[in-house]
Amino acid sequence: MGLLDGKVAVVTGGASGIGLASARRFAAEGASVVIADRTAEAGELAAKELDGRFVAGDVGEPETWDTIVAAATDAFGGLDIVYLNAGVTTGEGTIASLTDKQYRRIMRANVDGVVFGARACIPAIAARGGGAIVATASLAGLIAFPPDPIYNMTKHAVVGFVRGLAPQLEPQGITVNCVCPGIVATGLVGDEARVRLEAAGFVLIEPEEIAAAVLDCVTGTATGQAVVCQAGRDPLAYQFHDVPGPRRGEKRDFRALGLDEN
Repeated sequence: MGLLDGKVAVVTGGASGIGLASARRFAAEGASVVIADRTAEAGELAAKELDGRFVAGDVGEPETWDTIVAAATDAFGGLDIVYLNAGVTTGEGTIASLTDKQYRRIMRANVDGVVFGARACIPAIAARGGGAIVATASLAGLIAFPPDPIYNMTKHAVVGFVRGLAPQLEPQGITVNCVCPGIVATGLVGDEARVRLEAAGFVLIEPEEIAAAVLDCVTGTATGQAVVCQAGRDPLAYQFHDVPGPRRGEKRDFRALGLDEN
């Protein structure tokens, strides 16, 4: 008996990297998997390997999500889990050099794909009595990341979206969390950067480690969490601190302001 026997899962960006590792983990635990990706050849191969289904398309387009949900429902009878993993970087760290095309591309993948995905999948998950949504954020969603401020912004958006959405979905039996990995050994890390990191003794995280954290989110009861994933450490829910509230009952010296206290 697998942890996900009888469940149906959608994984975006599922043809490679963290997405593929997670799709494999879901399938190994008994889930039927729909892989969504823009790379048709790799996506088809992954779906064939897992005896799943593949949908080619841009997750930043609402119409793509109609196709994804229909594929899960038609092929497997419904939808229980969605992993909103697809994402890109800008490739440009200097804001003055950022092109409109680079900006639109990253917003479509990293933000629109998460929002449109949640919007499309929530009714289908609720129809099955509840389930789980996980999104890929990043440590850049919790800290400053000067090498790519726009990527930084999009991942903060994912964290905020998850935290704000969680209370809405809890009554429907749907959990929503995000994983916040450090630097993972995927195609987003270029060959030159990888060489520099390894030369400096920096340990990259394997995609399978993130897949394990995603599985924990899917099978757990916690919601609204940002789970930090670092090499050599167990996944850990980030502890957000309350912001200072307004001062109450403060005795003001009106006379010092030249005002009458009455």
